[in-house]
Amino acid sequence: MSHTPHESDRAAAYRGLILGAIAIAVLVVSIVKMTEAKYASETPAKTGSTAVQGSANGALDA
Repeated sequence: MSHTPHESDRAAAYRGLILGAIAIAVLVVSIVKMTEAKYASETPAKTGSTAVQGSANGALDA
């Protein structure tokens, strides 16, 4: 006896998959936006370092 899924079962599965993916995407985007809004007033860190860094060819910059 072979069991074939009904078309309505497959449609419900695809609908759940798509709606689940959309819900996760909305959740991630909203978390990122809230995090960016929270830290928008923060001043960025200085890019300069006190350590001596060499140039791309390995020689030390003066």
